[in-house]
Amino acid sequence: MRDNIIVGLDLGTSKIACIVGDINRGNPLKMKIIGVGTTESHGLRKGVVVDIEETADSIRRAVEEAELTSGISIDSVYAGIAGGHIEGMTKSGVVAVSGKNNEITSTDLRRAIQIAQTCKITVDREIIHVIPQGCIIDDQERVKDPIGMYGVRLEAFVHIVTGAVALAQNIIKSAYLAGVSVENIVLQPLASGEAVLTFEEKGSGVLLMDIGGGTTDLILYEDNVPMHTAVLPFGGQHVTNDIAAVLKMPYAEAEAVKIEKGCIMMEMDDMIARSHTGGKRNTKAASQYILADIIQYRMTEIMGLVEQEINNNRLTFPKKIVLTGGTSLLTGLGRLVQHIFRTPMRIGYPGIENGLTDKINSPIYATGVGLVLYGGKQRRNGVDTSIKGNLFEEIYKRMQNWFKEYF
Repeated sequence: MRDNIIVGLDLGTSKIACIVGDINRGNPLKMKIIGVGTTESHGLRKGVVVDIEETADSIRRAVEEAELTSGISIDSVYAGIAGGHIEGMTKSGVVAVSGKNNEITSTDLRRAIQIAQTCKITVDREIIHVIPQGCIIDDQERVKDPIGMYGVRLEAFVHIVTGAVALAQNIIKSAYLAGVSVENIVLQPLASGEAVLTFEEKGSGVLLMDIGGGTTDLILYEDNVPMHTAVLPFGGQHVTNDIAAVLKMPYAEAEAVKIEKGCIMMEMDDMIARSHTGGKRNTKAASQYILADIIQYRMTEIMGLVEQEINNNRLTFPKKIVLTGGTSLLTGLGRLVQHIFRTPMRIGYPGIENGLTDKINSPIYATGVGLVLYGGKQRRNGVDTSIKGNLFEEIYKRMQNWFKEYF
């Protein structure tokens, strides 16, 4: 595969999407989408692989379709990872500045980062990302790049994302059985943010909710830096299960009803008002009201879990919310989110203007497109993203790239 070709593989609970991008080395946002492959997902539950053979078959079909539309033979991908096993934590490391005349050097920063990332991680987990959040030099806060500055005490803050080793390996093996290698594993909300968030939103403060079939993925930005990440094991499929249980219908039929007629009850006022005939509510409108009530109940519960995640981590609620992912397309969900959080919101669409934009211009493809953009930035900076050899050295190389990217 040519160096300018990046492939993103979104492993969702309800669908698998393979996106092929022809990147612009100078500006990854100017990339051209040249291939798209989408297939129904089998073998995954709540964002994790539960059947390797079925997952591999789903990946194979998505990759083959992407190869047909792009005319490219795909051999490697950037794969997304999510699921309830994902954990994000913010840590810091403090060192005394050792440079001449108290000038901070890369060695000082390296030592601070090493201390910050030496948190207790069990043998069944691995580090997926180490994201710099800035430094404190003596009493000076919010220092973005400390190298070359002067001080006595340097404290570096990083956000560390970890996941279960076995579950990450299952992704790699499923892709291998499908005929492609995994160039890098990327946290899904981090990828989605690349596709749908603006630089201004990241700077002023924004919470991205990527609501898929099996999970709701969160990433909170402040000052253009990811401050918190989380994956909640609830999504659109839970809504479908509720509809199937309450209305006593098969899952497939419930999914079709959700997609075709699903909406949040707050959108029902005008419909219900127009549906009174002779003082009696129209039966069809009443059924629609029940459906909306089911959906609103579950989505309100998920929003409550989001609020709990923010509060439990003592985070400042951002100035804006962006929804993306397939479930974000539910009619009325935006109004419900605004009502609950009293915060401006919008639906996030991939910001790509070239290529097969008609095929990917949907929140459904936010993660897949974001994986290509993420990979494009890595290639632009000449970063080898695969972890091999000395783990800390590889993490530090990634950290250097993050500082270049964010600061």
